[in-house]
Amino acid sequence: MKRVVTLQDISCFGRCSITVALPILSAMGMECAILPTAVLSAHTMFPNYTCLDISSQMEPISRHWLELGLDFDAIYTGYLANENQCGQAVTFIERFRTGENLVVVDPAMADQGRLYPGFGPDFPQAMAKVCACADLVLPNLTEAALLTGTPWQEQWSRAQVRAMLEKLLALGCKAAMITGYGEGEDTGFLALDRDGRELSYCHPLLPRNYPGTGDVFSAVLVGGLVRGLSLRDAGVLASDFVADCIAATAADPQGPNYGVEFEGQLGKLR
Repeated sequence: MKRVVTLQDISCFGRCSITVALPILSAMGMECAILPTAVLSAHTMFPNYTCLDISSQMEPISRHWLELGLDFDAIYTGYLANENQCGQAVTFIERFRTGENLVVVDPAMADQGRLYPGFGPDFPQAMAKVCACADLVLPNLTEAALLTGTPWQEQWSRAQVRAMLEKLLALGCKAAMITGYGEGEDTGFLALDRDGRELSYCHPLLPRNYPGTGDVFSAVLVGGLVRGLSLRDAGVLASDFVADCIAATAADPQGPNYGVEFEGQLGKLR
């Protein structure tokens, strides 16, 4: 059985981070190990959330895993709570990278033109060092702009997104995929690999936005890549799955505002 380890927070309420990654990767037939970075009462879209930084446990857990001789088919990072944890993530990747396993970094730190609450202006520079270690980085448009020092704007041309992708590769990663990129009334992703190949996919813009859809996308994408799909095919699988989750949630009159109802769609990933 394939084994994936994910480094991100546990949000006790609200579908995101580990509470999304663990069931999705399990449904895709993989063992999912977790290295929590923080415990939040609810995800950061809620006001007055509590956050317990558990940086002190990351190194002891990592060393214990070394003693056990564990290895991973993929290392997947998400929400890191502070700059120190970015450094710890780099150390973890260096420690457990084999040359054959996959390293994916979702720089979960910003959306809609601004950083998430709790992050200062220097955080993107720390996250850029994690991205430099990756085989693949998965920022949204806001995160890509912050990582590359590109001024934020509401509308982006394909050429402008391509320029950010080139700057992301210059950080040191092997491939980059920017999510939330769209053309006309469509939305999807644009990706670029080291050989200069553009990969893209779009579908009609969906009627609602929900927190945590980026985490759902990343988890499915990682699972697809570990299964052996190409980057584009894994991106299509993730995009279509997120679209199905949003459609199902929007159609439910009792649908939550706290994330998409992905649970009912998991059978599509088996």
